Amino acid sequence: MLLKLLSRNAFRHRLRALLTIGGISVAILAFGLLRTVITAWYAGVEASSASRLVTRNAISLIFTLPLSYKEKIRSVDGISVVSYGNWFGGIYVEEKNFFANFAVEPRSYLNLYPEFLLSNAETAAFFRERKACVAGEKLAKRFGWNIGDTLTLRGTIFPGNWDFVLRGIYRGKDKTIDENQFFFHWDYLNETIRKTIPRRADQVGFYMIGLKRPELAAETSEAVDRLFKNSYAETLTETEKAFQMSFVTMSEAIITVILLVSYVIIVIIMAVVANTMAMSVRERMGEYAVFKTLGFGSGYLAGLILGESLTLTALGGLLGIGLTFPAASTFGQAVGQFFPIFHVSAETIWMDIAATAIVAVVAAVIPIWRVVHVRIAEGLGRIG
Repeated sequence: MLLKLLSRNAFRHRLRALLTIGGISVAILAFGLLRTVITAWYAGVEASSASRLVTRNAISLIFTLPLSYKEKIRSVDGISVVSYGNWFGGIYVEEKNFFANFAVEPRSYLNLYPEFLLSNAETAAFFRERKACVAGEKLAKRFGWNIGDTLTLRGTIFPGNWDFVLRGIYRGKDKTIDENQFFFHWDYLNETIRKTIPRRADQVGFYMIGLKRPELAAETSEAVDRLFKNSYAETLTETEKAFQMSFVTMSEAIITVILLVSYVIIVIIMAVVANTMAMSVRERMGEYAVFKTLGFGSGYLAGLILGESLTLTALGGLLGIGLTFPAASTFGQAVGQFFPIFHVSAETIWMDIAATAIVAVVAAVIPIWRVVHVRIAEGLGRIG
């Protein structure tokens, strides 16, 4: 009976109710998408492993480190594996086809990143062939690549046209893993550079370090950096999460603006719902006075108003949440090169639900206060 009453009250003015529900759904959709953008921005940080460190040049990432550092780093206690690589910066066909591409030492790299799933045959083929490369599943689908295809990247940091043979397409073990990356043999890069630019040979952009125990991260980082203190190429070693976070902080102003916009959207829709509830209560003030005359208490009347507000916002919120998934999928495909990982997380859904509940409660506060405090004679005077 109560649910029927709430439903009739909520839809007494159908057009107004439908417009309010539509406004709420659009607001929750926009809020969910903006939160998903923020989640995508931090995807690399969240996917980082606590058992991996990154060592780079202490001055800047654009400066290299000698390959000879590898064995010295490996000698530090607490380290299980050391890999290395370079950001390649190659272009496929044209500049708009951006994706991350790295020259890496394949065996140690795949050992460090077990979340990149390859079949045994693909792994063996990748290890065996010097010009072999591996691409993520999303990247391969984006360009229609298949195993065995010959791919050419135009070098920017390392000039020239570089030919590769696709020998593996990796999948991520879960949705947080970036499937838009491209890897090939560092030896292939180094041998070619040795012939064309000898002074740049035997140099790496970064070292990736696997730890025996994650709790050793701080002391191991300090130990590695001490090895090369006062050398011509000093190092900075940090956790993989801190390394990824350094890139995110470069866009901190943009992230802050997106956060503010998402909160402003909720405030605006809160005002819309509050206006709807105020109009509804004002129109039915006489009815609430009759309820008081019949002995219904303030708690019951407050429940009716709050229930009506919850009914409208719940319908709009559910519709908005439902629309978030196809909207995020479409948006993710459009901006895949900027946000390789773009999916609606459980945290975003819970935030949508929380925002919907907050809007419902806050929008009902003033109407409830007016009904509870109105005198019966004043309320009855508004009938007709």
